Amino acid sequence: MQQAIQVGLSLAAILALFAFARYLRLGGEDRLESEEEARRLAEEAIGGFQAKNVVLDRGGMAALLEDDDGRIMLLRKHGTHHAARVLDKAANARCEGGHLTVSVSDRRFGATTLDIGAAADAWAQRIEQL
Repeated sequence: MQQAIQVGLSLAAILALFAFARYLRLGGEDRLESEEEARRLAEEAIGGFQAKNVVLDRGGMAALLEDDDGRIMLLRKHGTHHAARVLDKAANARCEGGHLTVSVSDRRFGATTLDIGAAADAWAQRIEQL
């Protein structure tokens, strides 16, 4: 009987911790919901970056943004936050059926694959022209 009570209390504690983590919005999915959100995150990452062109990954996990100066930023999910890199000449872009894989000069950032459909070819060309 006492063991059943202990198991029940342990289960209740686990459920309470789960509910508290959800209340604090810890973990879970933090997808990019709109171009406006991507613009805001880009400006927060690099002050003064004002995106004129934005393309969002269909899954909301990443975005590419271009400003008036022709700089291109890759914004992607990193843990519970988003990380951003402005692409340079060392960046590489590869298209495969509507998917664009972008590699940046910072190898620790890794390659990012975006599902952007028909826009993939145009963004690959922009990146290759940097």
